[in-house]
Amino acid sequence: MTTSAAAPTGSEGAITVGGAVTDRLVEANEHYAEAFTDPGMDARPVLHVAVVACMDARLDLHAALGLELGDCHTIRNAGGVVTDDVIRSLTISQRKLGTRSVVLIHHTNCGLEALTEDFRSELEMEVGQRPAWAVESFRDVDQDVRQSMQRVRTSPFLLHKEDVRGFVFDVRTGLLREVDPA
Repeated sequence: MTTSAAAPTGSEGAITVGGAVTDRLVEANEHYAEAFTDPGMDARPVLHVAVVACMDARLDLHAALGLELGDCHTIRNAGGVVTDDVIRSLTISQRKLGTRSVVLIHHTNCGLEALTEDFRSELEMEVGQRPAWAVESFRDVDQDVRQSMQRVRTSPFLLHKEDVRGFVFDVRTGLLREVDPA
């Protein structure tokens, strides 16, 4: 697997100010599109599962879970926390696109463990407006997974709550550890 860290460091791979990263991504897409063929699938995930995970760049969910294109819906945010917007996405996923299972994945060494809700106050001091959203920081990753499972299980908008499982991904070993919901 090639990562950005393993990418060439010469001028062709350099990250500079002024959109060079986005230009690199657009160029990569052009190469991708040259060999692209329509897989002939619709938006309904083959495995009828939605995965909610942290946005952390160290998590390659498809590789870690043995997933292929079209297998699942993937919903990512800071911490993999179940927020109102995650419930919105899960509701659409279940009610309109046929998913029945929900897998929640947090991970070790998460950046949200180092933040507090004071971050909102800091932003307010800097920009003059307090964010309406919560930071959703946490100290105990297992407890936060339990809270996320509970939010899914108690949402009135979700149809399928019987197969909701939560895990912690170890960023050093690549292994998932299931969290007991109790």
